[in-house]
Amino acid sequence: MPESGESRLLFLSANTHTVEQLRKRLPPLLSLIAGLVDVIGYLSLKLFTAHVTGNIVIIAAHLVYGGPPKMDQILAVPVFMVAVAGVWITAQALHRRGPLLTRLLLLIQFFLLVCALVVAVIYHPDADPGGLMADVTAMIAIAAMASQYSFLQLALPGAPSTAVMTGNLTKTVLAFLETATQRPPLMADARQQLRKTLHVVIGFFVGCLIGAGAVFWFQDWAWAFPVVPAGIALALVPRKHSAVSNQQSAPT
Repeated sequence: MPESGESRLLFLSANTHTVEQLRKRLPPLLSLIAGLVDVIGYLSLKLFTAHVTGNIVIIAAHLVYGGPPKMDQILAVPVFMVAVAGVWITAQALHRRGPLLTRLLLLIQFFLLVCALVVAVIYHPDADPGGLMADVTAMIAIAAMASQYSFLQLALPGAPSTAVMTGNLTKTVLAFLETATQRPPLMADARQQLRKTLHVVIGFFVGCLIGAGAVFWFQDWAWAFPVVPAGIALALVPRKHSAVSNQQSAPT
């Protein structure tokens, strides 16, 4: 029916606008969360919880020079991989694709960060960074970051990384040079690229600063700080965002 087809086009147009808004708003907020989680994990648990590359480097260094790595360092990489696989399996089981995953994956991240906060407040893992509860807290935080990484790949492809700042900083410097000079451009859409990556780099750095201060002043309660922006990120996604799948499959 024509009316049904027109209604569907209007609905999909509105959904596309929503996705573009989320693509602009979420990466800086997610980078703030990543900075908070990484520095809180490093200062209180002596482990990178959002920076898997750093853990791989530490494991390799220990194996060659310093003897066997710690248990949490060994577990960090496989736990991250299992968490990513779990996200994919969940998305497949619920038949979610692309932006339809947005609310689900942000909800998983929020839930895991709340769990990390609860465990930290109850068991005080920072008192024994090598203990069992420190390992549990770290693995929960790593799983939360795995959910965030998966979200960017599956729900917002093309968005800048929110935790790996080397690539973002490179793009920021190159895009700045492209926009600040009159020479023939080497990059497409340099001005837009500069806005995207600069916001993410700033968000991550601000997260690190706030996280360091939170650990100093609030100890175990520092884990409440990433929970707040994770809740805000979840609130930014309209509850009816996933309804587009039903609209697309509805008979005309």
